Amino acid sequence: MRTLYLDCSMGAAGDMLTAALLELLPDPDAFVLRLNALGIPGVSFRRVAAVKCGIAGTQMSVSVNGVEEGEADHAHTHPHDHCHHGGMHVIEHIVREHLSLPQAVQDDVMAVYALIAEAESRAHGVPVTEIHFHEVGTMDAIADITAVCLLMEQLRPDEVVVSPVHVGSGQVQCAHGILPVPAPATAWILRDVPIYEGDVRGELCTPTGAALLKHFATRFARMPEMRVHTIGYGMGKKDFAAANCVRAMLGERESAEDAVCELSCNLDDMTGEAIGFAAERLLEAGALDVYSVPVGMKKSRPGILLCVLCREADREALVRALFRHTTTLGVRESAMRRYVLNRHIETRSTPFGPVRCKLSEGYGVVRRKYEYDDISRIADENGLPLEAVLSHLEGE
Repeated sequence: MRTLYLDCSMGAAGDMLTAALLELLPDPDAFVLRLNALGIPGVSFRRVAAVKCGIAGTQMSVSVNGVEEGEADHAHTHPHDHCHHGGMHVIEHIVREHLSLPQAVQDDVMAVYALIAEAESRAHGVPVTEIHFHEVGTMDAIADITAVCLLMEQLRPDEVVVSPVHVGSGQVQCAHGILPVPAPATAWILRDVPIYEGDVRGELCTPTGAALLKHFATRFARMPEMRVHTIGYGMGKKDFAAANCVRAMLGERESAEDAVCELSCNLDDMTGEAIGFAAERLLEAGALDVYSVPVGMKKSRPGILLCVLCREADREALVRALFRHTTTLGVRESAMRRYVLNRHIETRSTPFGPVRCKLSEGYGVVRRKYEYDDISRIADENGLPLEAVLSHLEGE
């Protein structure tokens, strides 16, 4: 399994993540040329060699109309630190109408921005529709977010494991005044994520960095057992006693074993619709799978056995979700090991345009399955039955 591990022991920011992932590529300079060809208004990317505590790495210099922007300790700016200019509709217009990006990358960029906008909305008590971004700060953030989303598309890891995140300590100066670290928006984004305060004074994890981690992380955990092939160091702008960098490691996990928990409960007083609603909430809370089985219960009453598969790190959140969204009075837990095929998604060129295909292999088995959203869209656009689209794709 192709695994990307991100060591955030000195936090994370958009430029640091960009630089760390860039170092994993065989030709990083070619990718910088691709970034500069995107046409982000006024934005220029430059790759700069940097050394922190004797470690060589890369620093990303992003300038807007010739001016290098900064956000807190990592040289980026909080979206609310500037005068109002444009909201989410402006961001979406730029991303979807002006940049030459694959659809999936556009979707990733907007999903990351949605996390930031929601966090700013919660932190400042205003609707998301009233969250505005300054022109220069907007271009700088779009640059960082787009770069990371493009890099993730190019690297195509099957899983992204992120370490617990060091957020720093003390206070940070913002336009609104002096705020505690992590800043309110960052703290909101990092809900349910393992974070910690260390000895470093200052803000180590920015809202942009937090949103990128939250969007792409398969899970937050210690480094898994893996065979590392390439390592990248993305340097921040500030100097501390510890090397101010994000370290990215790309490699393969040898084992296809996976430790999981099964949470289950018996239900006899919920409607099918209510159970379906609960299942959707459980999946949103991080469940690997949710399924139900008809069972006979006390007093010969028919009931439902609701089962949830999850990773150890997500167990507590899912227990809470079970109690919140079902009528159960108790939840059982079983520790399990599962054996999984290595999986990845590739985009194939077809007469209908690009189509995503899920490939699975291992234990002597190779399987492929086209992404349902893609083939259903093609069927709708061409007035064809779903089976006809599948038959054409599988016959190529």
